[in-house]
Amino acid sequence: MTRPVDAARFRWLVLAVFVLSSAINYLDRQTLAMLAPVLRAEFRLSNAQYGLILTAFSITYAASAPFAGLLIDRVGLNRGISLAVGLWSCAGLATGFTRGLGGLVGCRAVLGVAEAGGIPAAGKAIHQYLRPAERALGNAVNQAGISLGLILAPPVATYLAVHGGWRQAFVITGVLGLLWIPLWNWAAAHDRGMPASQLDPRAAAELLRDRRLWAFVAANALSMVGYSLWTNWTTLYLVEAHRLTLVQAAWYAWIPPVFAAAGGAAGGWLSLRLMNRGLTALPARFRVCLAASVVSLATAAIPLAPNAAWASAGISLSICAVSAFSVNMYTMPLDAFGGARAAFAVSILVASYGGVQAVVSPAFGKVIDLYGYAPLTVVAALMPLAASAVLWRTRSAQ
Repeated sequence: MTRPVDAARFRWLVLAVFVLSSAINYLDRQTLAMLAPVLRAEFRLSNAQYGLILTAFSITYAASAPFAGLLIDRVGLNRGISLAVGLWSCAGLATGFTRGLGGLVGCRAVLGVAEAGGIPAAGKAIHQYLRPAERALGNAVNQAGISLGLILAPPVATYLAVHGGWRQAFVITGVLGLLWIPLWNWAAAHDRGMPASQLDPRAAAELLRDRRLWAFVAANALSMVGYSLWTNWTTLYLVEAHRLTLVQAAWYAWIPPVFAAAGGAAGGWLSLRLMNRGLTALPARFRVCLAASVVSLATAAIPLAPNAAWASAGISLSICAVSAFSVNMYTMPLDAFGGARAAFAVSILVASYGGVQAVVSPAFGKVIDLYGYAPLTVVAALMPLAASAVLWRTRSAQ
């Protein structure tokens, strides 16, 4: 007979296998960001054109996310995530065979459609396998998986690009996703977690009329501006602002994701601690978000860094704060709306992130071309505080 402690450990082990998909998701996604200087040179792209490639991903990511959430809630976690990972792996493979700007835009658009299912599926898995008080910590584990992908992208993509060409980097990362699918289905077959109820279409319509959802959407869009900046532009920033080579930048670019994982873990642990002390879920999440938004104000000082090491330290602190905010932000819909609507509710937040990235990416490129990075760091510093202001009225509503 399985003891409760052993069963709990096994649930976390199954969730850890799921989180590998998040690592592969962001490894696929960040390979482009890491190799951006090489692709810009080969295809003679401006920062604005690079921003267009990011926008192609972001538009399809935002538009597809609600449908991905609905699909996962309807067909179940296992089939939904297997389909998503299979499609985004094929899109990553195809990127290795592109011949110009049009091909890159097309591949990133398909990647956006497929990867829109990743975070909603993670929300579904966290609700299915973890207790309410553990869910922000579960999101922190998922953030650690995301950070693992971000950490691996600089050394893996750089090594493959230097030794086999940049195309090989996209092919190999795509293959990893295809290998994950049978591993997940094997692990999930041994523990399905709590029974997963299917989404009633009427419940989805009711959710869209809930004002709390739109507060979460607006707050998430604001808070993720800094996340979008550093996950897409860090390598270019180090190369352009501090005159590093791609290989030199890779020595620094892996550090901020380590702090993103640490920030996610801290954010999840703090909300768990507050709930264990008697606070209900949403007030606990809000307090952590507010604290993180204050730390994020330091982002404005990054352009004053005298060298790449100090710049990397500043970026690390910035993304650490955003990650602590994010793990609680993405847990709030699970607290407020329940398991049957988990993937759909989280997918609306995913859409808000994709939407804001679609808007800001070309704007980022134009601002950088004209004025450099300083104006963007000021905006990124203030956005989490604005997001906390939006969340103020939801902090006590269960």
